[in-house]
Amino acid sequence: MYSAISANKRNTVIIMAVFLLIVGGLGGVFGYMYSNMWIIAYALAFAVIYVIIQVFAASHEALAINGAREIQKKDAPELYRIVENLAITEGLPMPKVYVMQDPAPNAFATGRNPKTASVAVTTGLLEIMDKRELTAVMAHEMGHVKNYDILVSMISFGIVGAIGLLADLLTRMLWYGGSSRRSNNSKNDSSGAAALLIGLVAALLATLAATLVQLAISRQREYLADASGSLTTRDPEALASALEKLKTEGRPMIRQNKSTASMFFSNPLKKKGLFQTHPPLDERIKRLRENATKI
Repeated sequence: MYSAISANKRNTVIIMAVFLLIVGGLGGVFGYMYSNMWIIAYALAFAVIYVIIQVFAASHEALAINGAREIQKKDAPELYRIVENLAITEGLPMPKVYVMQDPAPNAFATGRNPKTASVAVTTGLLEIMDKRELTAVMAHEMGHVKNYDILVSMISFGIVGAIGLLADLLTRMLWYGGSSRRSNNSKNDSSGAAALLIGLVAALLATLAATLVQLAISRQREYLADASGSLTTRDPEALASALEKLKTEGRPMIRQNKSTASMFFSNPLKKKGLFQTHPPLDERIKRLRENATKI
């Protein structure tokens, strides 16, 4: 697990490097279009500031937009004790515990690091899981905390948001304002149209690239958290059983938010679509049972 934690910290640096390349490339395209390469610097400055703000604010945003309410031990004694015991077992600070009023069984963890971590579960999860399964799910979420997946999530959350905002802003500037190269060469309409097309494609590809990076990270994090949780409880079958229940009793959450979908225990969205935020449940179950004898 220590190697996994180190890998996640390295991944954070790699993500930031890829992010800066995407933003720099996007700024470069529009800098060329407007004959002003300072746009690259402006884009990078905006993106870095936005991501820093998101790292500190995104966990509160994620909890708020998903309707999570903080609870104390008296509000849900069994859930609170499970999280408390797992924190002690892992040698982690006790995270804040939240509950979401939603019949869809699900959960997520958020925060910058273990000291600022929070875990949230839906009322639907509490209703269908027995104590053993609930412990396994919460061990999975605590695995995200221990492995610093929550920091990676916050950064990727900020990255996708920043690139989306930049792409939208620059596309609107290009669409409604044209470009200096286009206006300076008004006699060549085909050249101007080609420049506009290049700019629009660049904005689209930048957003797509950022989303693909986020999805790839999310899928691998889920496998790692499954393994971490199983090591903590020494009961991979309990987590496999919880995932089996999601296959038959799982449903989309009432509150739908694409920006936080990758944080959840299982896909919370109505439409799964082409780009999956989570690996297939069958594959997760298969891996857990194949590795059961190794724990």
